[in-house]
Amino acid sequence: MLADPPAFTPAYDHALAAALAHAGADVELVTSHFRFGEIPGPTGYRRSEPFYPVSSRLFHRSRLRLPVKAAEHLPGTAALLRRRPDVLHLQWLAAPELDRFVLRPRVPTVFTAHDLLPRRTARKRELWRTLLARFDRVVVHSDGGRELLSSLGVDATVIPHPVFPSDPPRADDGRTLLCLGTIRPYKGLGDAIAAAKLIQGVRLLVAGDPLEPLNGYRAQAGDVAEWRLGYLPLHEVERALGEATVALFPYRPELDQSGALLQALGAGVPAVAYDVAGIAEPVKRFRAGRVVAPGDVTALAAAARELLESPAALEAARAGARRARESLTWDAAAAAHLELYRQIV
Repeated sequence: MLADPPAFTPAYDHALAAALAHAGADVELVTSHFRFGEIPGPTGYRRSEPFYPVSSRLFHRSRLRLPVKAAEHLPGTAALLRRRPDVLHLQWLAAPELDRFVLRPRVPTVFTAHDLLPRRTARKRELWRTLLARFDRVVVHSDGGRELLSSLGVDATVIPHPVFPSDPPRADDGRTLLCLGTIRPYKGLGDAIAAAKLIQGVRLLVAGDPLEPLNGYRAQAGDVAEWRLGYLPLHEVERALGEATVALFPYRPELDQSGALLQALGAGVPAVAYDVAGIAEPVKRFRAGRVVAPGDVTALAAAARELLESPAALEAARAGARRARESLTWDAAAAAHLELYRQIV
């Protein structure tokens, strides 16, 4: 049983559940209604949405949603813990302060630390030490993530985040930088804009759902940026990927890995990334772009400029993205997860 109570990563949940089912596992995905758009239908697995039946459907981003969600969390978690799958694999802990008291699984249990220490509770290291100790195995996506959790006494297992393969029609003009995905403070959009303005003749395409105010970014970008805002359907994501020459990931330390980065590499788009958390690992491993020091906007611009202005460098980075696509597959991730499950049942 895969469980993503808040439906934070529906694309990841779907792809992993489908790959596990393809490998012969009997899989149920337990989650909640996804509030922002259409998601893929189950392929070979079952999906149920018992969590947050009111707050996930009525409130969208209203402040009223949070207290209702908190009230719904306890009965949803209690119902989940009454189930008896061979393995319960939690993808997210939506309310860690509450889970500290109620989350006591009685079956073999795995947790994937997508956010190594989620931003709202990152300083509560004892909270996370307590929670992570309740799982039989903890999965991270990078060696850097494993090292961070080792500081909490957690011996995590590295299973790299697969790419999301796609083959969008190419409409690349050779000068388009892409910022893809939800717009949050840790994504470093301001750095991406500053870097783009250091490169003559580029277009910065910003495609994603804003979860922070954009007024300052719009003023900073001027006519350099094109904005495609909102939760984009798959065809719009692929259109943006098809237009991109290079994708930028000037992230601050926060996530273990970026789904948007794996979408870019899966579409054959090279990346320029800050060397934070596990974000840079697939770029380095497959030579799928460039990695620069965190916060160095000048280096970010220089690396992007090199790829834009050197056909040989760009093609080499595109080849690296293709290598990532060939190696970081969902079938490989499913096999690694099944081996992990076998160790604890």
